[in-house]
Amino acid sequence: MGEILGHLNPQDVFNHFEEICKYPRPSKKEEKIAEYVLSVGKRNNLETLRDKFGNILIRKAASPGMENLKTLALQGHIDMVCEKNRDVEHDFDNDPIIPYVDGEWIKAKGTTLGADNGIGVATALAVLEDKNLVHGPIECLFTLDEETGLTGASSLKSGFLKAQILLNMDSEEEGSLYIGCSGGKNTQARFKFSAEKTPGGSSAYEINVAGLKGGHSGLEIHTGRGNAIKILARLLWTFSKDYKIRLAKIEGGNKHNAIPRESFAVVTVPKSSDKALKKFVKNFNQTVKAELATNEPDLNVSLSKHSMPSKVMDPKTQRKLLHALYAVPHGVITMSPDILGLVETSTNLATIVTEGKIVNVVTSQRSSVASEIGDIVNMVSSVFELAGADLTFGDGYPGWKPDVHSEILGVMKSTYQNMFGKQPEVKAIHAGLECGIIGEKYPGMDMISFGPTMFDVHSPAEKLKIDSVSPFYDLLKNVLKNIPKN
Repeated sequence: MGEILGHLNPQDVFNHFEEICKYPRPSKKEEKIAEYVLSVGKRNNLETLRDKFGNILIRKAASPGMENLKTLALQGHIDMVCEKNRDVEHDFDNDPIIPYVDGEWIKAKGTTLGADNGIGVATALAVLEDKNLVHGPIECLFTLDEETGLTGASSLKSGFLKAQILLNMDSEEEGSLYIGCSGGKNTQARFKFSAEKTPGGSSAYEINVAGLKGGHSGLEIHTGRGNAIKILARLLWTFSKDYKIRLAKIEGGNKHNAIPRESFAVVTVPKSSDKALKKFVKNFNQTVKAELATNEPDLNVSLSKHSMPSKVMDPKTQRKLLHALYAVPHGVITMSPDILGLVETSTNLATIVTEGKIVNVVTSQRSSVASEIGDIVNMVSSVFELAGADLTFGDGYPGWKPDVHSEILGVMKSTYQNMFGKQPEVKAIHAGLECGIIGEKYPGMDMISFGPTMFDVHSPAEKLKIDSVSPFYDLLKNVLKNIPKN
């Protein structure tokens, strides 16, 4: 039994989740957690396979008399988004995640929890180990590197899966069944600058934007949360209209699929502008805190002295960079005209990093309409192109078109109704799910995505609602008995 979560129900699921938290699992560095998943298959004498990319498939034979049911795949990814607050010491390559119970929630201490998608993986492992479950043939597919480009799913080869039905356990709202998702693409801008000697008679400062909630750049993009890079760009652009300010370094955000929570810039100003900068930052902080008071109560923009940088960015590139950061769109572009409350198209100004004489900016675009992905990519690109940046683009990933006549959807709706006396909500999601890619690899695969309730994934505020896990797992166990026959 787990020392922290072992008293919670369903015990088998929470025991596995606590164990999963012990293994570092950044994207592209999943070998330690992969060994744990493999060990579960092997110790239960189950057929356990790995493909060339590292994806894991564990097969469990049908219960006696259930062999004629269609083969079902349970699917989740074993990597996690690794985010921490700037003041937290944590090595995601080596340190365990430390979960704790806070009332009705499970959280982590200063870092992302990794319930996305650790709780889905734990659920699949519990199914594999439960010898009392009644079910047809099961395959459990554990993919790698979902969070940085869905590359594990993209590497799947035809024939690896035998399943005709797939249940993805990577959604975050108990009582909802997801039947579609957005596609997406990343756009990167590269600004090359000349490093000039810092002007004499200057003062150096660090400007910090902190305290924002951040969150998933698909699921939370419509919530009106602040973007730390946009806030910092606004400050720098506005101050530079009336005062001389030189930029030595600018950084913000950590992940392409997370709304940036923090950003900072190292700047210099003439000593004669010291008081003006201090007054401006103080007033600016009050302004943006008032604007975002409801959604971002902990937002803080601060100014502190910094050691004098030897070099600063040339004024021409600085001007173009600030114009681009201020002008580039961020947030919801269009809402779906067909599904109430669904974001159709959005874009996220995700990260900015200064490396030597280059500033790299990463943005991510999403849409449930393929043509609109191209349109929003072009819109973002045009801003950076006008500013003289070099552009590169990610490969992108496909969306998943909803099928309201899905056979497994009918089974899950009726099972849910019988269990809970109400209908589940049937939805599409403004995020990239592996279902889109798996559906392309395996045409005709009947798919649903579902999961327990989570909030603030991809941020250190991530939390899992404890009492949502039992109904999620109970639904799954009952659905296993009712899978359609071949």
